[in-house]
Amino acid sequence: MALLDLTAFEKAPLVREPFEYIVAEDVMTPDSVAMLNKDYPAIDLPANFRPEDLEYGPAFQQLLDQIDSPEFQAVIERKFGISLAGTEKTITVRKYSELSDGNIHTDHWSKVITVLIYFNPEWHQDGGKLRFLRNKQDIEDYIAEVTPVGGTMLAFRRSNKSFHGYKRFEGERRMVQVNWVKSGRIAWYAQQLARLGTHTGKRLLRLAQRS
Repeated sequence: MALLDLTAFEKAPLVREPFEYIVAEDVMTPDSVAMLNKDYPAIDLPANFRPEDLEYGPAFQQLLDQIDSPEFQAVIERKFGISLAGTEKTITVRKYSELSDGNIHTDHWSKVITVLIYFNPEWHQDGGKLRFLRNKQDIEDYIAEVTPVGGTMLAFRRSNKSFHGYKRFEGERRMVQVNWVKSGRIAWYAQQLARLGTHTGKRLLRLAQRS
């Protein structure tokens, strides 16, 4: 049995301006959300983790298998009218948000598509709701606001206008993030540079560009 109802995602409208995004609710039943939270990885730090570095139950493994399937990718390709052949898929899991999270950004240029799936059983806080924004200056100037409650799945196509972020929140904000990333040496070094932000990272990027 598939835990994600991808027909709910396929029926959700594709918004094209100011960048392409989709927000779908009820892609999981309440029972599925409860089962996944029971088997959710035991994470105690506010960071993104690769699934292979975590321990979790069988329901969560079933979800990861569905996300990592050709069928899942095909749905994303159809919705955005794009081929993801030649890209690399990354999957990360997060449990906690800290007050330094949520800054407005577009995602790294090496990313092609980002998918977020949320698992919190309920949400009563004002902060932590992802906002798709019209600009990089004003968190209040948003086109859409997504509550990170279980059963909600969103996706967007990265561009120079794909501004998003959320108001400060500290606490549990459970999600799985899927990215299709441009392959190649330059893209890989650029991703490391974005993470490092150091002179060493810049030197590595220059070396990659010369080779």
